[in-house]
Amino acid sequence: MRAKRKRLGAPAGPRAVNIAETREKILKAAIEQFSQKGLSGARIESICTEADVNPRMVYHYFKDKEGLYVAVLEKVLGELRAEETALDVSTSEPFEGLLTMYDFTFGHFAKHPELIRLLSSENLLEGAFLKNSVATPIVASPVVEHIDTLLKRGEATGTVRAGLDPLHLYVVMVGLSYFHKSNMHTLSVIWNKSITSAAWQEDHRLLGRDLLATYLRPTPKI
Repeated sequence: MRAKRKRLGAPAGPRAVNIAETREKILKAAIEQFSQKGLSGARIESICTEADVNPRMVYHYFKDKEGLYVAVLEKVLGELRAEETALDVSTSEPFEGLLTMYDFTFGHFAKHPELIRLLSSENLLEGAFLKNSVATPIVASPVVEHIDTLLKRGEATGTVRAGLDPLHLYVVMVGLSYFHKSNMHTLSVIWNKSITSAAWQEDHRLLGRDLLATYLRPTPKI
């Protein structure tokens, strides 16, 4: 008897759904543990307890602790990239489109402190484990291409300063969105002022937006 061929587009079977759900539970717990305690401080046992899974599932799906850590980095960065590329600025005026991308970046880091902590931890390790990721460079490139398209459109219409590098501009956007959040506790102590308040954060977002807008505007012809 010939085996039945699986219909294209057919819903996933119970086993496939269960695998996806188990992986997701492990990753969710691992994000919390790694972001709070770092790679060296997090424990597989704690991750499994929080995820309510057997430890052998971690080793089955992710091979080892380091493999799980890389998967966590790929997940949080992949979510950022997916939301960035989903921004519909293709029909926006280029100048406003670039500012919209900044607003999104600022908001994403504000909503995801675990991403800030994970990036800070991985930078202390000099990116050693992110280098093992095949997926991260692939998902990152469309973002810069997105910015490059807006810059070229803006330059062609005379609404955006000419000659800007898209990667430099993206790093500036991230810097304006990330630095004060990754250092807010030490900055609050040093300057004896709470920069964690919603009001201060919003003032800083608007300041960053004004700085970016000034930088993007075409140089006046004399």
